[in-house]
Amino acid sequence: MTEIETPQGASDETPVLPEDRTLLLVDDDVPFLTRLARAMESRGFDVSTASTVKDGKDLAKSKKPGFAVVDLRLEDGNGLDVVSAIEDARPDARIVVLTGYGNIATAVAAVKLGAVDYLAKPSDADAIEAALLAKRGDRADPPENPMSADRVRWEHIQRVYELCGRNVSETARRLNMHRRTLQRILAKRAPK
Repeated sequence: MTEIETPQGASDETPVLPEDRTLLLVDDDVPFLTRLARAMESRGFDVSTASTVKDGKDLAKSKKPGFAVVDLRLEDGNGLDVVSAIEDARPDARIVVLTGYGNIATAVAAVKLGAVDYLAKPSDADAIEAALLAKRGDRADPPENPMSADRVRWEHIQRVYELCGRNVSETARRLNMHRRTLQRILAKRAPK
């Protein structure tokens, strides 16, 4: 892909995309990371991968990627630290943040740090590529099969449960939910 020039008199709606196709993928789900890396390589990206915040930050400084896809929640920390490192190393990088635990506060934080989009997992390579290459101001098409409201609720409960160290009583208190109700929810399988 060649660099897209902003013609004279053009609006800010047309971004100047990085000329190179270097892509940094940061995710601690190694099978997903491997599949996504192969898919993005087949789309013409020069892919580097990392599965920790530390490795992601190191690659951001050394490779200075033109594009990045960063998981928000990593085993050793917060993906927003990687986003910040990429933004420092290369301010024109196009960054997409992925997460299984979406909420408004983290979306706002990701955008303030330089992310161009925020996608909920599971996202496929087509959606990720579209987000990376989208013009500023373009809205993504709604997903074909979005998560159900029950699934979003279940994901949120699971996240709070994990953040509370898998303590049912503390999780129930924070969610303002009866402890037994929470136990019943946790005993069930994830809704579709």
